Amino acid sequence: MSDANKRLIELYYNVGKFVSENNSWGSKFTESLEREIKLDFPNIKGFSARNIRRMKLFYEEYKDDEIWTPLVSKLPWTHNNLLISKVKDKNIRKWYFQKAIEESWSKTVLDHQIDLKLYERQALLEKNNNFNQQLIAPHSDLANELQRDPYIFNLPLLKDKYVEIELENALVERIKDTLLELGKGFSFVGNQYKVTDGETDYFIDMLFYHLDLRCYIVVELKTEKFKPEYTGQLSFYMTAIDKILKKDVDNPTIGLLLCKEKNKISVEWALDKVNAPIGVSSYEITKMLPQEVVNSLPTEEELNLHIDIDEDE
Repeated sequence: MSDANKRLIELYYNVGKFVSENNSWGSKFTESLEREIKLDFPNIKGFSARNIRRMKLFYEEYKDDEIWTPLVSKLPWTHNNLLISKVKDKNIRKWYFQKAIEESWSKTVLDHQIDLKLYERQALLEKNNNFNQQLIAPHSDLANELQRDPYIFNLPLLKDKYVEIELENALVERIKDTLLELGKGFSFVGNQYKVTDGETDYFIDMLFYHLDLRCYIVVELKTEKFKPEYTGQLSFYMTAIDKILKKDVDNPTIGLLLCKEKNKISVEWALDKVNAPIGVSSYEITKMLPQEVVNSLPTEEELNLHIDIDEDE
């Protein structure tokens, strides 16, 4: 984050400190301060009474806190306000802070991830994988951190009843959103990626390369509940990628199996003797329309006007 943002955050912190220390004057002090700032600095923005109250809250949240003082200046003011208002637990808030910094989230993306409870899906839940057994640290730790459960994909145009290829195509069509949900570092290689043993062609649902893990990630999609045999198919595809694409500088290929449902015990048993790093997660489909589509929808007044015209005719 820029020095300008750091200075702005420090300014707002100090204003908040000033207001907090004069709290005995009551709410009128905030309105009075707003008027004085506008008179002395007519072109300055960001000092409405509402924002000044936010500065006071900001100061009171983080005063004398050595952990937070250097952290808050790394995100814009709007991000800071959002996190204070929506994430009350400071440990969870710190996790979102670090994610927003690491992945350069906009305010909209941060808001979206909080609403979708990313912390609970990525950091809190015990995950179904064998990464610790099949990968060497810190590669295993990073692989475990990236897995989410469930994954939540927003596919507004996907039919209620769909087959795997329709799900795959919908994910590809909205690849930007798909990559956002998968997380930082995923680079899309292709879907229905063909591998061959010389006699038979096989098609991998989705293939990615992870820039931080430095490895290929094979993603298989299943519209049904997890079955143990799915891990065998995924392991075969991972071996094919290792034989065909993997270079000496690449780490072992990782498999990610996304199923409509899964039983934790069944997954653990299925992965126990598998000699390939595989993670199994469930997924959910949402159908929220993009904001630009929502904005283009007619208002209730416009719809009523249209109806009235039709009736007159």
